[in-house]
Amino acid sequence: MIRSFLPSFSPARFRVPAPLMLLIGMFTLHTGSALAVTAFEHAGPATVTWLRLSWAAVLLLAIGGRPLWRAVRAATRRELGAVVILGTASAGMMMFYSEATARIELGTATSIEFLGTLVVAVAAMRRRRELVWIVAAVVGVVCLTRPWHGDLDLAGVGFALAGAVCVIGYIVLTQKVGAGFGAVHGLTLSMAVGALVTAPLGAPAVIAEPNLELIGFTLLIALLFPMVPFLLEMIALQRMSRTGYSTFSSLEPAVALVMGMIVIGQAPVTVQLVGMGLVVIAGIGAARGDRGSGPAVPEKKVVRERHVRTGPGTKDGAPGPHTPAHAEVLDPEGFEDRAPVRGVTAA
Repeated sequence: MIRSFLPSFSPARFRVPAPLMLLIGMFTLHTGSALAVTAFEHAGPATVTWLRLSWAAVLLLAIGGRPLWRAVRAATRRELGAVVILGTASAGMMMFYSEATARIELGTATSIEFLGTLVVAVAAMRRRRELVWIVAAVVGVVCLTRPWHGDLDLAGVGFALAGAVCVIGYIVLTQKVGAGFGAVHGLTLSMAVGALVTAPLGAPAVIAEPNLELIGFTLLIALLFPMVPFLLEMIALQRMSRTGYSTFSSLEPAVALVMGMIVIGQAPVTVQLVGMGLVVIAGIGAARGDRGSGPAVPEKKVVRERHVRTGPGTKDGAPGPHTPAHAEVLDPEGFEDRAPVRGVTAA
């Protein structure tokens, strides 16, 4: 598989702990989500989401440059297909989440969408004793959602549940695409696909009534969400098991609750604070209990050059004397034959 063109992001050199990267990404993401809610006063959620995706795609395509296009040309059809599916899942996740937060509280929408993460965690969990953290997270999500009140916006809940379905595909495919293209390339291509997918829903309003202030504001939001958190998640997923990622992400409803309170004044009630405490405990407990034997994406690699044969001396993946400097670094087992990670069937 083609690896990232940025050596600084390789696990051997990028030493920031993966859980810390996820935590930073969560706070950045929900800061952007809270600011996006304020933008809904000037445009619909679909328009704001499309602008964010478009900004992210344009900026990342500019950063990617020639290495990105070389990676695309060298990719297999299956790798490109996975990118399209990931981009569609990412777009759906953002679109449904935006529609939900326009109708219900930020923390509540995040709690419902978090059910998708729980599904992945339960499917991947093999040690029964670790299920206690899933149970604690479920109770916490219920406390945050407060379904017994009966005053929830059903459309908002429905959009959040649709986002939860997209989250499942996002988690599974992020590892597959991140391993195939590298974190930056995978994010760039998925954002480009997402912008194209959401264009019919968001572009017409922008074309009909351009708002330069809104367009500039969505650039700031795009940096906060999706660019920075998605990039951090892609890198972290290549260094964590799916179980570790899914269960540690149980902190996300609590982060959303806090940022909703700080940025847009959505004050939680006592039972929501209890729920926040439960998901924090579940996230920490699950992260400490994750004892995977290695990262989800193995580091073994070989060098193969298309159209140009490598010279004598090539051994164990090291370039021979006639191997060009631009030879592609590929996974020896191939993208198609990768085994499922931690008991979760790869999509």
